Amino acid sequence: MILTMVAMLSMTMAFAENENAASVNNVEAYDMSVNIVKLSEALALNADQVEAVKEIHHTFAAEMLFAAQYNKDERDARVNEAVTKDIKWMRYVLNEKQMHKYLMLLNATLNNRGLNK
Repeated sequence: MILTMVAMLSMTMAFAENENAASVNNVEAYDMSVNIVKLSEALALNADQVEAVKEIHHTFAAEMLFAAQYNKDERDARVNEAVTKDIKWMRYVLNEKQMHKYLMLLNATLNNRGLNK
């Protein structure tokens, strides 16, 4: 009986550990923190654009972390909403060439993190 309890306890602990690890990995996938200086250089932003992109991206990153807290169905909807808003706001700030490059970077980031459905 004691061996059975020990086995059950160790299985429960292993399951909880895997569940916590999956939760941490899940949240990490939604962390959209980027180096704004590097992004600015990649997009060749002027000073005004840098500030606007910084604010837009800060909001986007917060919305993505917020989305990670929901169940799968709601999370997907929140991610789509956050991405749509981010793209809409970036279109106001970036020119066509910059926007094209930004969309490529955003798409690659979402694909690499398994968030692009």
